[in-house]
Amino acid sequence: MKTELHVPSDIRFLTVVENWLLSSLEVELGSHIDWPRQSNRFRLVLAEAYSNVIRHAHKDQPHLPIVIRLELQNRDIALEVWDCGTGYEVGKYTPPDPEDRQESGYGWLIMDRLMDRVDYCLQIDGQNRLRLEVSLGEKVDESQQLQA
Repeated sequence: MKTELHVPSDIRFLTVVENWLLSSLEVELGSHIDWPRQSNRFRLVLAEAYSNVIRHAHKDQPHLPIVIRLELQNRDIALEVWDCGTGYEVGKYTPPDPEDRQESGYGWLIMDRLMDRVDYCLQIDGQNRLRLEVSLGEKVDESQQLQA
């Protein structure tokens, strides 16, 4: 399954974006996963990625669109967030030190901890792409669970 959503760079659309993502996944995956755990994971990762584009990449340019793509193959999920900003050099990122009580800079750390793979590419056809990947593992057959 592949789907995408085009939304404005406006934080008021965060709920729309979250509902689109979680509903799309639920339609495809059904009740075979731990939804409370997984929905919290995806909601946090998406909120971080989406708000970073609004606050940093598209700062003071709310007319610029954000494109979010979702691809699901078996139980492997890839979520892409595309922006039109100048980009961010990931190589310069230093994880925050909790002792410094730093107020920002935790986004990349959060996404990296919650997903299996986080990849960021600068300027692909004039846009930047953040790709988040996670595998939910093998689908468990309910009849096998009952026998165990």
